[in-house]
Amino acid sequence: MNIELQVIGSALRAVAEEMGAALVRSAFSANIKERRDCSAALFSPDGRMIAQAEHIPVHLGAMPEAVAAVMAHQPGPDDVYILNDPYTGGTHLPDITLVSRTELGFAVTRAHHADVGGREPGSLPADSTTLEEEGVVIPPTRLDDEVLAELVARMRNPDERLGDLRAQLAAHRLAERRILEICARRGRDRVSASMDELYAYSERRVRAALAVLPDGRYEAADVLEAREGELEIRAAVTIAGDVVEIDFAGTAAQHEGNLNCPLAVTRSAAYFVVRCVTDPDVPASGGAFAPATVRAPEGSLVHARPPAAVAAGNVETSCRIADVLFAAFGQAVEMPAQGQGTMNNLTFGNERFTYYETIGGGQGACPDANGPSGVHVTMSNTLSTPVEALELAYPLRVRRYALRLGSGGEGRHRGGDGVVRELEVLERCRFSIVSERRERAPRGALGGASGRPGRNLLNGEEIPAKVTGDLAPGDVLTIETPGGGGYGR
Repeated sequence: MNIELQVIGSALRAVAEEMGAALVRSAFSANIKERRDCSAALFSPDGRMIAQAEHIPVHLGAMPEAVAAVMAHQPGPDDVYILNDPYTGGTHLPDITLVSRTELGFAVTRAHHADVGGREPGSLPADSTTLEEEGVVIPPTRLDDEVLAELVARMRNPDERLGDLRAQLAAHRLAERRILEICARRGRDRVSASMDELYAYSERRVRAALAVLPDGRYEAADVLEAREGELEIRAAVTIAGDVVEIDFAGTAAQHEGNLNCPLAVTRSAAYFVVRCVTDPDVPASGGAFAPATVRAPEGSLVHARPPAAVAAGNVETSCRIADVLFAAFGQAVEMPAQGQGTMNNLTFGNERFTYYETIGGGQGACPDANGPSGVHVTMSNTLSTPVEALELAYPLRVRRYALRLGSGGEGRHRGGDGVVRELEVLERCRFSIVSERRERAPRGALGGASGRPGRNLLNGEEIPAKVTGDLAPGDVLTIETPGGGGYGR
């Protein structure tokens, strides 16, 4: 049975990976086909995540709530459901999720679309205050040709949106075929039993890793740089035997901006940290999340109520949640210094085109190694858009793309360096920047120096961390991303 379990488990993980490959290769937008800002997973008939591709952390931990929301509608065998509502299983509006039935359970894809009809091109405005300003809100809805046409008509560049959604649908049709093939080859009952055991195996491994950590209550806090001032995130991590409770009591109330998090995103960040701290190599399934309980006060920054805006919560607040939890766990076990702590979100667009990217920076140094430079940190795992692909598809010119040398913190081990990305626009458009760590630098650990904070510039003049505005041909935006903290004296 152990050998067969490994074979079936590998087959299920391969299906999730193949789903992601099909989505990437079929997509139209650079954000999906070049940056790979998408994720795929398989779920059991009762809604437990069994296998996932190693894609975007903030997507994957929040997927179970999307499946639960769709299951409440009792989908039929051939149904595909679409959703992006952050308060009904989604994360933020650009992340559109599809859920479909398979021979044994559900297939799920989630992809960040370059526009979903928000007030600003790219649907990531820096100054949104309500969900409706950020784009089309899609509750769990049965997807057919009529619904698909109606949705893309409400978004910019509908041909590109349609192409990306059809790429997601192609991944689902592939999953349906592959699960049918596995059940035919191995037997439906044995595949079902293997799903149960894969879930249980991941849970056992994480519980075993928690059991060797010192019991206790560990607290930490950090802040977000909101437009109206700093907002505090507080967390208490309580380890007791083979379980851990994470409580965000004391965190700031939800605010009028868009740094608010739906609870699904908060859980996703917490699960990511638990997996990193306990057993990073555990097979990726929902069982790895089972030993963790997450509590957050309703109406707080990390458990917002509708209709609060959430565009930046998914990308920026999730990073800060991870920073806070790593700091709390760091009182029990060795942890690296802080990484850049932001995704450096940047959008350009008008009625003709929309473009979105996140930009890497410095990772914090480890107890035994320097931090890597120019990488995405914590909740993101995307690639960079190649210069050639960007300039071919969009009215943008990359003037400079280089490491920000010396931005990593000094220490026995140095923090990784950030990145300098300089983009010139070639036609009139709007832009938005949503970034963090422009005021407070990523902290070093055990005497290591902090990394340098990031900077945003327009034509050489410094601009805020969160800003939306107009650009004329020849204008140049420069993003200097933060460096990671150093480790040790």
